[in-house]
Amino acid sequence: MNTIKETDVCIIGAGPAGATAALQLHQYNIPCIVVDKAVFPRDKVCGDGLSGKVLTILNSIDPAIGERLVGLQDKEESWGVTFVASNRASLDIAYKPVNDGAAGFVCKRMVFDNFLVDEMKRCGTIELIEGTAIDTYTLQQDGYLLSDASGSLRIKAKLIIVANGAHSSFTKDVAGIQMEPKHYCAGLRAYYKNVEGLHPKGHLELHFLKSLLPGYFWIFPLPNGEANVGVGILSEVVRKRKLNLRKMLQDTLENDPMLKERFKDAVLIDKIDGYGLPLGSKKRKLSGERYMLIGDAGHLIDPFTGEGIGNALYSGRYAAQQAKLAIAANNFSAEQLKAYDETIYYKLGPELKLSARLQKLVHRPWLFNYLMKLGMGNKQLRELMSCMFYELDLRKKLTKPSFYVKLLFNRA
Repeated sequence: MNTIKETDVCIIGAGPAGATAALQLHQYNIPCIVVDKAVFPRDKVCGDGLSGKVLTILNSIDPAIGERLVGLQDKEESWGVTFVASNRASLDIAYKPVNDGAAGFVCKRMVFDNFLVDEMKRCGTIELIEGTAIDTYTLQQDGYLLSDASGSLRIKAKLIIVANGAHSSFTKDVAGIQMEPKHYCAGLRAYYKNVEGLHPKGHLELHFLKSLLPGYFWIFPLPNGEANVGVGILSEVVRKRKLNLRKMLQDTLENDPMLKERFKDAVLIDKIDGYGLPLGSKKRKLSGERYMLIGDAGHLIDPFTGEGIGNALYSGRYAAQQAKLAIAANNFSAEQLKAYDETIYYKLGPELKLSARLQKLVHRPWLFNYLMKLGMGNKQLRELMSCMFYELDLRKKLTKPSFYVKLLFNRA
């Protein structure tokens, strides 16, 4: 029988959430083992947008990591987001610059995730095991015994941080979180070259087209003249209407009066891939006896924009902070770890609630169009919407009814 590896913390999944948790633990000088079924670099179907949250959280862990991300060549700077309503009114929301540079980026997940893996490999306290999937989770009195299917890898951990995505068997079978179509988004991603009319400052474009409501169409500019293009619609709507997302994407590019001109010379440079987005539009139990769920495994994607990487990084850092406290207290009980849930929903909850409300607005195009019009003439609203992407505490203003009362009577 193979030797059992023992560790205080085992992180299952080396994507953005898991890597961030490991990097934060390294700052605390807490060793951990990170296991991922993939061998990096590997592709991950995603919108590839890195909002201002990403650089903010990496800088807070270690400014040197942020500096290396800024210096990464294979990415596109993004200075904001452009929302386009069904009536074609558009609203530009700028990110707040970081050290006079761009706060956001667009970077293929193959590149960004491998960047974080390389960061982990710099750290002597992190043991990274690639190409192995954890299939068995056995809760024992003193920790979890983890194993791959063959039993060739066995790990005993006092605490596990689950970061292996939306389809995590642990999330479903142990934590009891199931996929709910009304809190899940179906998406398609394609890479195109030679798309015309991209924003000069690399804005992420979110188009709430009438033909796609209550979903949206996106264009995210990438280096080398490429763009990440796709559609996302609630799974509940896809099922009820029996929608063919691939056909909807193609019809949009071929028939939409504005977009067909922008894509007339565009070339598809890779296959069209589908994926699911577990939305944070419902509050869930994210921890229990000796475990915490982070990133997509915790269903934390923004319900309105579909942005998940920033929230993944925040959840990874918060889980590492709670792990430090649990280790110091030698207490890994559900009661001890529920502070992680409280932190997540205190810090991210206001944003997720607001985004869920905005998502519902899309069902009423006239109201969403009005909000866009209001934002175009209201500096206060634009600034607060900008804060959604990098300042967690300020988002709480957007959940207060008093803010909207002031907004309606103050157009300055």
